[in-house]
Amino acid sequence: MPAGSRTNLSDLAGGVGANSPVAQRGRPSGPPTSAPLEKLAGNPRNPREDLGDLSDLASIAERQLQPVLVVTRKAYLELFPEDAELIGDAKWVVVTGNRRLAAARKYGCTVLEFVIKDDVAKDKVTFLTAAIDENIGRRDFDVLEEARAVDQLATECGSADGAAAQLKRSKGWVSQRRAVLQLHPELQAALRAGELAFRAARSLARVPLEEQVAAWQAQQERAANKTNDESPKPAPGPKPASAPRIAKALRRFEPEPAVLAQALRDYLPAPMLAALVEELHGSR
Repeated sequence: MPAGSRTNLSDLAGGVGANSPVAQRGRPSGPPTSAPLEKLAGNPRNPREDLGDLSDLASIAERQLQPVLVVTRKAYLELFPEDAELIGDAKWVVVTGNRRLAAARKYGCTVLEFVIKDDVAKDKVTFLTAAIDENIGRRDFDVLEEARAVDQLATECGSADGAAAQLKRSKGWVSQRRAVLQLHPELQAALRAGELAFRAARSLARVPLEEQVAAWQAQQERAANKTNDESPKPAPGPKPASAPRIAKALRRFEPEPAVLAQALRDYLPAPMLAALVEELHGSR
């Protein structure tokens, strides 16, 4: 309104309530930003088979601090039409935030906030990268699940170099993860349980499959032997002394007989002390 102009009462009436600029800005526009849980499906391509302990997300029943990232059903099924039964009637598929979705279901949250980004589903490489990227570096991300996810991405990219570029990791990092998939099942179980170090697993993966378990057992035996060799040895005991050496040591003192007798009582166990007395008596 120009400065100095008069305000028409009808103009004011028309600018309040639903017609006010503030109300117009507050009206929702564009796609929805939240939905009941039954409208959301977890990501069938989530690299994590086990979502782990969800207790750190129990507060989601009261407040959701971060929205999940979703794609529409249409965008997802254009990439993975074979997953139609897995997502059921859901309108959106969660790409990142599957632990939050699981926690919401577990702790009684009925509605979840989300952000729709269908460009994440523009191709399989982009979609898989987004799902993997969320989990890499997490302490509870199972090493074999990570390896399978990286291997799937490398296959989709056509090379380890392509997967490395997508994940912003080195080619060696990608190759090392893929290598552990060549381990014998017994060694994979040991790796998962923390009994087999990742570095050792990488070297064992280069051994023929049928020889891997024996090679690992040999490594364990060598490590055990090395530990035994390096264990502290007991201090050497006193060396047997000859009579001249003892006499030489006693000359450094001028002990009274009573003092010498007391010293011997303190030093010698009772059987040796009795044998000494007999020896002294016999030498008279």
